[in-house]
Amino acid sequence: MPLFSHQQLRTLLTQHLVAVNTAPDIAQKVADNLVDASLKGHDSHGVTLLPRYIRAIVAGDLNPNAHLAQVRDAGPVISFDGGHGFGQLLGEQAMTAGIARAREFGVAMVGLSNSHHLGRIGAWAEQVADAGLVSIHFANVAAPSAVLPFAGLQARLGTNPFCVGVPLQGRPPVVLDFATSAIAGNKARVAWNEGRPVPEGCIVDANGQPTTDPAVLMTEPRGALLPFGGHKGAGLSLICSLLGAALTGGETESHNIPPRAGIINNMLSIIFDPERLGAGESYKQALLAQVDWVRAGQDGRDVQIPGEPELRAYARRVEEGIWIDEVSWQEFEVLSQ
Repeated sequence: MPLFSHQQLRTLLTQHLVAVNTAPDIAQKVADNLVDASLKGHDSHGVTLLPRYIRAIVAGDLNPNAHLAQVRDAGPVISFDGGHGFGQLLGEQAMTAGIARAREFGVAMVGLSNSHHLGRIGAWAEQVADAGLVSIHFANVAAPSAVLPFAGLQARLGTNPFCVGVPLQGRPPVVLDFATSAIAGNKARVAWNEGRPVPEGCIVDANGQPTTDPAVLMTEPRGALLPFGGHKGAGLSLICSLLGAALTGGETESHNIPPRAGIINNMLSIIFDPERLGAGESYKQALLAQVDWVRAGQDGRDVQIPGEPELRAYARRVEEGIWIDEVSWQEFEVLSQ
């Protein structure tokens, strides 16, 4: 598989996006977001998505130069429509607006509907944490249902991600970011590209039988992803759709959405200033003490706090480079023809 430096990939992705009439500043922002996702170990949300993004532009499912359109302003509550623009731009703009409102009011609720793929939701939690604020994000995937409800036979849910970011004094933030399915749909795609199975307990075939072959999600008749943690993941997936889509004016899985080239997300973000909760300066030390307590007394085991695997992967891949699987690289070569 080809190995690239992150600088090479930032240039390559930007060039491909500009070639399909994306404004250079937006192209650079998208490229940086995808490369950073790969650097942090999330290839499913990284550079291998570029060919799919370009197919979405060609198909008219992604408007490469769309900006946020404000649809509601009620002080600490603001809502935006993304017009199917790049989520890498829209997500950053929405969080910037939410940060400003949270600093003014102490709390902000930000609705974002009809965005193209928002990428790794953890990036938006990191942006907010860098501003010293806490954030909670409920997002849905407006696509044909891919996840079974608990004890169900037919897919009715999305892979709908949930994310929380908590800043720590003098340390990187705690960033909990996961799909509510057992694995993200794009992780199954990467496994299929690389010719390897997915872990047991993640997917079923079209007959509802457990399997580890990701082909059942990529070819007809299609199988389905399972929610993580049984009823817990299924319930949280539903909540992400109710809050992230139904309340923001976005599409929910109940719309019988047809297959399309683009990936459409909707998201509700709650952002608040922890200093206004009344705990005083003591909360900063309490956060650090709790994180340290989780690690304490583990007999030298490598207990990781949410967000740390990404930091470790980033340090390693900046040094070693980023691999692109052969299937994805062939798609890149087609783009260059």
